[in-house]
Amino acid sequence: MRSRILIFLFTSLLLYSSAFAQKQTEHVQQVWIGYLNQARFSEHFGFWGEFQLRTKENFFEDLSTSIVRLGLTYHINDKVRLTAGYAWVNAFPNGAVTVSQPEHRPWQQVQWLTNSPRIRLMQWIRLEERFRRKIEANTALGEGYNFNYRVRYNFLMTLPLGQQAFVKNAVSLVFNDEIHVNLGKEIVYNYFDQNRFFAGFAYHLNARDNIQFGYMNVFQQLAAGNRYRSLHVARIFYFHNIDLRKNQKSKS
Repeated sequence: MRSRILIFLFTSLLLYSSAFAQKQTEHVQQVWIGYLNQARFSEHFGFWGEFQLRTKENFFEDLSTSIVRLGLTYHINDKVRLTAGYAWVNAFPNGAVTVSQPEHRPWQQVQWLTNSPRIRLMQWIRLEERFRRKIEANTALGEGYNFNYRVRYNFLMTLPLGQQAFVKNAVSLVFNDEIHVNLGKEIVYNYFDQNRFFAGFAYHLNARDNIQFGYMNVFQQLAAGNRYRSLHVARIFYFHNIDLRKNQKSKS
């Protein structure tokens, strides 16, 4: 397993070394703050709730994106779960656009966990249907929506730094990489949408919940195909997991 992890991280570094060699790359600094909740109501059913805010540039200048993502989860077992839901996104596009663009985004995913006493792995594959409101002359919303599919693969690894792993007040290393691929007839040049690589720390509030903070680089290919953005992001996410099943003992 460790050899696969090293190959994955090495591949990610190669992607970034080639990415930064591109000539038309815009560099932007942002802050992303998020709350992500997965609640389990019964043996098979649960809920996904997520809220994010992102700044636009220079870390604290203006608001770029707000996201509310909700979903219903079916637990096949303790390691594999299926989720389907809806996300509402409001974003200010890049460039000269002065109006925010609302987006309706149904989504479906399969998520699986691979845990051991000294390592936690979380992966998912997510499919999104993106309905983004059209914009006229960069200053007003138009009629109708642009549509495309997007597939996302996410890999997250957590490694404890101390002797006590994943318990209250423990600290872990976190590595996370997520690749996005666009699909659909409206996509011409940027089938590769973006890659997000995160490295940071997790402070464990208990055995299930943690606050993750660190640096993330988002390398994105824009619709023109020959222009790119590299986002340098300070990311702080709170991962909150709730188990409401009867006779479930709380962990701390």
